Amino acid sequence: MLVSNSDRPARLHYMANGFRVLSPGDHVVCGVSGARIPLDGLRYWSVARQEAYASAHLASEALRPR
Repeated sequence: MLVSNSDRPARLHYMANGFRVLSPGDHVVCGVSGARIPLDGLRYWSVARQEAYASAHLASEALRPR
């Protein structure tokens, strides 16, 4: 039996120049909007917060000092 990673969230470790897959899956969830982000479309994340963002706008919102 093959194990499929589709429709399953991945667990990642975010680093400055990339990320490492800790648990396989096909997407991650945006830390601001809750949107699903396919791994091949993941471009924005925070190393300090260890969370992903669906867009540059959402990333800048999340990282803006309050």
